[in-house]
This record gives sequence, structure tokens and C-alpha cells, in this order.
Amino acid sequence: MGSLKTFDRSLPLSGETQHLSWFDSASVVRQLLEQLDIIIDGNRAWDIQVLHPLFYKRVLTRGSLGLGESYMEGWWECEALDQLFAKLSRGLMEGRLKAPFYLSWWTARALLFNLQNKAHSFHNVRRHYDIGNDFYQAMLDKHMLYSCAYWKNAINLDDAQEAKLEQICQKLRLKPGMRILDVGCGWGGLVKYAAEHYGVRAVGITVSRHQYDWACKSCMDLPVEIRLQDYRDVQGEFDRIVSVGMFEHVGPKNYLTFMKAMHACLEAEGLFLLRTIAGHQSILCFDPWMDKYIFPGAVIPSIRQVGGAIEGLFIMEEWCNTGMDYDKTLMSWFANFNKNWYRFSRPYGEKFYRMWKYYLLSCAGLFRSRKQQLWTMLLSKPF
Repeated sequence: MGSLKTFDRSLPLSGETQHLSWFDSASVVRQLLEQLDIIIDGNRAWDIQVLHPLFYKRVLTRGSLGLGESYMEGWWECEALDQLFAKLSRGLMEGRLKAPFYLSWWTARALLFNLQNKAHSFHNVRRHYDIGNDFYQAMLDKHMLYSCAYWKNAINLDDAQEAKLEQICQKLRLKPGMRILDVGCGWGGLVKYAAEHYGVRAVGITVSRHQYDWACKSCMDLPVEIRLQDYRDVQGEFDRIVSVGMFEHVGPKNYLTFMKAMHACLEAEGLFLLRTIAGHQSILCFDPWMDKYIFPGAVIPSIRQVGGAIEGLFIMEEWCNTGMDYDKTLMSWFANFNKNWYRFSRPYGEKFYRMWKYYLLSCAGLFRSRKQQLWTMLLSKPF
């Protein structure tokens, strides 16, 4: 998932903002936000209430990192962060805000280094997914699915997530006895459902120790094997492969490596279902705040990047976009998180609460604005 690339414009740039006075910084930020119908200290749900005078300069000099960190520290408030970020991201897409100069450092780092190599992948994923199974159990549905639900005929999160599982199984045309591989299996919800309802034999892989422990217990009495394993190390052949919400952690330098690994594991005439958050532009690095605090090393792909990686390896059978369902999923996760926060407030603390609230609601706004999408691709292996 992502966040806005945030403030920049034809007003003072980069180092110039270091020399702006507090008054000048406030004036610049106010002008920027007013272009997007966001008023500082206004009375609408999406307006920003500034509580610390250095907020303005921090945003101008540190962009989205400064915006997120200043919220975590209580420098500003907003009644409806989801609505605020929907407006901010629409401004980015319409060109009324531009990506700031300071992002060049993050891009250069992504160009020079493989930030999603095997060693980094284990570290990056564990920083987010190993914060506590009890925490995720309180926020997610009964299947422990940490990816977008399918809301077409659902009235609650449990129903929507089960509908997603059923939709995936049907798209894969599962039959009893088939051997399937789930790459990035999370807490094992999909392989468990497929084994119970479709009679398949399944292998699920994850690089999160906490997810591995949970999935092993959850699937104990089923023909399911859970492995603590990187996708680059998978061996064997499978009738079907599925990967839901994991490709965001692969990184542009590894897209072709990932697709070659999936191709090598898929039987002839097999099907591969890939579901990923995606963007409408090719990027090499994620938003700095998200990269630092939520999903280190994550990058969302573009059509060009995915297309280039599958060329010559797979046939595209189906490609659909259900990004609007992620808005509702994220709002449901936040409602559960907020309702159960009393259980975690002491060990995690107020700063964690503000960080997690900012993450979930800002992402809901990004999907609402259509800046981020959710793609489901069904790929087949040529004869």
C-alpha cells in the first residue's frame, strides 16, 4: 500500500524552504491546500487543524515524511483523514501538486541497490507482519486475510473476505487432488479454505515467522504444508499458483526473477492468479513515510512493469480492477482496530495508534481517489 508523494509546486523548492520564515511557510502551505479545497483550521471533516507552528516548515522541507511524522507526534489533527487524502491524491493526479525534489534520493537508492533481495525481504516483511498475531486477529476477519475483500454481495467483512476466497478458487478452476502453491500465504486462510472446500493439496510460503506459526497450527489436520521460505527458493511443480497481496514486496529489480520462478513451478496448462495493489505510473520506490514506518522496501507496480515481466513467459487470460473494494476493506479494518485499541494501548502506545490510523485511513483515501488500483490477473503457461 502507498501514500501521497506530497507537497511541491511552483512555489519555493528544496533548500529554498529552509530559509522561509514560519509566516512564509504557513502562507505557502495554506495556498497549496486551498487549491484542493482544504482549509487550515476550517470546520469541515477533511480540513486540517494545526496544533504546532513548525508544522508548515516541516511539511515543506520533508514532504510526505514530514506530514506523516508530524501527525504521529500530534502536530495536527483532521476529523476524516480518509477524506483529506482523497483530496490530496486527486490533486497529485490532476497535476496541481507535484512530487518534491527530495524524492530523488529515494529513487537513487532504489536504482543503486536491490532493496528487496532475499536478505532484505525477510527483514522488511517481519518489521510489519511480526508485530503480533493477536493484534492482527483483532483487526482482520475470521480467516485472518490481510488483503482486499470482495464486497459485491457482502454486508460485513467476514462475508466479503469469504466471497474473495471463493472467487479466487473459482477463477483458478480448482479440482480435488490438484496441487497448489500460495506465494505469500499470510496466516494460511486461502490454502486452508481451498483444502477444505475444494479438496486440493496445498503449499503455502511466507517469510514471516509469526504468520508461519499461525498457519501451521491452523492447517494442522489438512493436506497443507506451510514453509518459511522465499519465493526464489521454491522447488517442485504445481497445477495452480496463487499470490495475493505479496507482489508489492517483490520490487522492480526482481519482477522478472519472480515471474521466472513462477513459470518454473507451474505445470504445463496450469494457471497462475496474481493479485496486487498497483499504480497508474511506473515507480522505483515507495512513498518515504510508508517505506519508513509501514512497508519497508515495498513498491507498487505499473502496467508497463508487469507486462514486461510476463512477456514471453505467460499468456494473459484475464485482467480486472476492483480497487474500489479496498476503500471499504480499509475502513472496516480501521473500525476493528479502533474498536479493539483498548486491548493494545498500553504495550503499543499513542504514537503507534496515530501511525496506524494514518496508514489505514490515508490508504482508504488513495483508493477512493483512484490513485491506487487492485489488479487480479489470471495467467496461463503456454504449451
